[in-house]
Amino acid sequence: MQPLADAVAEGDRIAESASQQGLPLRLLGGVAVALRCPSSRQPPLRREYADIDLAARGSAAKDAIALLGSLGYAADREFNTLHGHRRLLFWDEANQRQVDVFVDEANLCHRLDFRDRLELHSRTLSLADLTVLKLQVVETNDKDYLDLCAIFADHDLGEGEDEVDSAYISSLAAADWGLWRTMGMVAERTAQFALALPGFEAGERVATRLTRLREELDKVPKTRGWKLRSRIGDRKRWYELPEEVH
Repeated sequence: MQPLADAVAEGDRIAESASQQGLPLRLLGGVAVALRCPSSRQPPLRREYADIDLAARGSAAKDAIALLGSLGYAADREFNTLHGHRRLLFWDEANQRQVDVFVDEANLCHRLDFRDRLELHSRTLSLADLTVLKLQVVETNDKDYLDLCAIFADHDLGEGEDEVDSAYISSLAAADWGLWRTMGMVAERTAQFALALPGFEAGERVATRLTRLREELDKVPKTRGWKLRSRIGDRKRWYELPEEVH
């Protein structure tokens, strides 16, 4: 069977196939948010999804390559030979769609290790991880804001599988001043976006939940490394600007 034209349905097909094989391969990014958040499928949060992003453990990379091949994807052999220890690239030629597989971690604006986070949900990374991956984007665009609005419109802060684990997010922020700085900044921007979005009835709820998250990020006891880096503050750039891979 060839890849489906609808990116969300196709992401679900990949995740289901991986789950049936017991393969630690999970969705992240916008498609993952769409699967977990009904609000993302309705205006004003509905949007298009150009690519599919996945996370895999390095020990399962060969199995992930084999699975995607069986599902109709062509591997970018040159890219995967050079970068396969941290990222794999595949192409859906029928739908002109790219599939990225992040191996063990994502090195984007900040480095995020998810090796021990893959089994928290059967199809996607946890809601907390999906949230962090969006909050760590310094040059945030409307797609990121819409996805964050969907997460916080549909899910409250908490420790359940269907909640955003703010304690985990705070633990990341407590050890990394740069990540704390970016997440707080983007959370504030997203709250403003939610309140200003025309026709978004859940705007107040989203802004309130994001404010609570920011308060938790600020209150959590910080590590010595965090405190040392905080003395430098914004005088030194605290993030990377990842290049797009095509």
